[in-house]
Amino acid sequence: MSGQWDESTSGADGRRRGGGSSRGGDTPGTGASRGDVHTERASDGSGRVPAPRPGGRAEARRAAQGKGGRGKTDGTKAGGAAEGGGRAAARNSRKPKRKVKKIAAWSVAGVLVVLAGTGGAIYYKLNGNIKSFDADAISTDRPPEAQADANGNKPVNILLIGSDSRAGKNSDLGGGNEGGARSDTTILLHVYADHKHAVGISIPRDALVTIPSCKLPNGKWSKEAPGQMFNSAFSVGNAETGNPACTQNTVEKLTGIRVDHTIEVNFEGFAAMTEAVGGVDVCLPNDIYEGHINPKLGRKGKVILPKGKQKVSGQKALDYVRLRHGVGDESDVGRMKRQQAFLGSLMAKVKSQGLSPTTLLPLADAATKSMTVDPGLDSAKKLMDFALSMKDIDLHDVKFLTTPWRYNGPRIDLVHPAVDNLWKTLQADRTIDGQDATGKQEDAPETPAAAPETTPAAPPPVAANGAPIKVAVYNGTTATGLAGKAADTLKAAKVTVTGVTDAKNTNRATTTIEYGSGQKANAEKIQAMFPGATLTPTSATGISLIVGKDYAAASGGTAAGTPGTPAPLPTEVVNDARSAADDICDNVSYG
Repeated sequence: MSGQWDESTSGADGRRRGGGSSRGGDTPGTGASRGDVHTERASDGSGRVPAPRPGGRAEARRAAQGKGGRGKTDGTKAGGAAEGGGRAAARNSRKPKRKVKKIAAWSVAGVLVVLAGTGGAIYYKLNGNIKSFDADAISTDRPPEAQADANGNKPVNILLIGSDSRAGKNSDLGGGNEGGARSDTTILLHVYADHKHAVGISIPRDALVTIPSCKLPNGKWSKEAPGQMFNSAFSVGNAETGNPACTQNTVEKLTGIRVDHTIEVNFEGFAAMTEAVGGVDVCLPNDIYEGHINPKLGRKGKVILPKGKQKVSGQKALDYVRLRHGVGDESDVGRMKRQQAFLGSLMAKVKSQGLSPTTLLPLADAATKSMTVDPGLDSAKKLMDFALSMKDIDLHDVKFLTTPWRYNGPRIDLVHPAVDNLWKTLQADRTIDGQDATGKQEDAPETPAAAPETTPAAPPPVAANGAPIKVAVYNGTTATGLAGKAADTLKAAKVTVTGVTDAKNTNRATTTIEYGSGQKANAEKIQAMFPGATLTPTSATGISLIVGKDYAAASGGTAAGTPGTPAPLPTEVVNDARSAADDICDNVSYG
């Protein structure tokens, strides 16, 4: 199968298309013939599909019948001239046609190519389904774009959001009628520059993060809010359909990684997609009852999802990916493991079905109806081009893992420096096991500078009166998570950390410890934990630690967007990752 996008106003016969017919009847279009798909022949490079060239078998037949070749007006009959014309035409017909790149796509977008011969009406139908959020809702304070590799290829970062909005029919599927919307699932998918490997990072909905300033429905912008649950970013503004742009802004601030595209899917769309593929294989370690699906029921009820392998679609598929009660420690951590397993199984199902229009058209229709995307994916053509760019990724080379985390009461803290190294690993376009995306292991670097000790050699520092030393920590660089890493070092030494945030000046070369009156002795104890740090007396009270670029270098970190060689990820993080090809019964619960 071959495919070629044609955005010209010329048809496959070389004639000008009519203005009205290009829109596929009453289906919404995007302008005169824009985005039509053709599979017959390649463009001549000008954006137009050329008319059929003279010669070939059709010309030979006309000549043999005495009708003359294309363009003949003198009535030449069969004979020597016709015979000569036939031979020339036959020779022309044996000339190799211009090669068009083969498309071997297993993604939903493949169906658009398969059905291109229908005249584009289906394409325009899908195009009319798609919704996007405003470009001006994306923060202007963003990480830099990823740099191309030696072959001119760039990695791509896609933010996948599962919304629990109860708007419309979503309320029946989700249960309840809570107002507003939250993000049930958020995965940052990093597609490596070779476009043959990918890794999806689940971000816990209960993780405490800083929500940056975001655009509200009334056009104003919210204030930055530290220490908030991650999924509250999607709720900023309290819109029934949520705020995917705010979640994108939050992820960029959290990771220091530029999000190239965002795709949000609601309950209704998710359920429809699972039905479109004929169900998805899943697995559970124990029976799940009605009371687990709806804890407000007040009784155990009947079995909804039995123990072991099974196929789910529609409401049951939604129950599976949202389930948190009755399995493991009933946490969001276990739920993320099941969501990762489900996505891998869904990818395997779609791939196994190949390019069947019968199964893939409903999937494409359901997907586009349920999506809200960033402006960079706001048409079926853009979605198709994007999907085709990932057609060569094998299931074994798609990995899923959860950010390094730990419990903080009912909430979750992201663990530093492990989570910082994870973001740096993606910035450097390296796989989670420290390789480049092609699987080639780079030569071991020279012995790196020693990282700051996490515990002091002396007993835990305390003030002269026996009270703990209190320190406010500031990040004086653009390196992501550096203040949190320094705070962890202090906490391990039993120092009380009163706050962690960015400094006003983020271009500090040297780590500085500022101290107020009577705090010099305590400041010196802190200095011993951060070799090279300078002491500076101030008129302010207390002690402030402002980490600089020297600390970033010693910790194996660099400024955001300029990755360098990241430190290895903890073994437990790497070992906990799953591939899309793993057994669906493995690693689906926690605790």
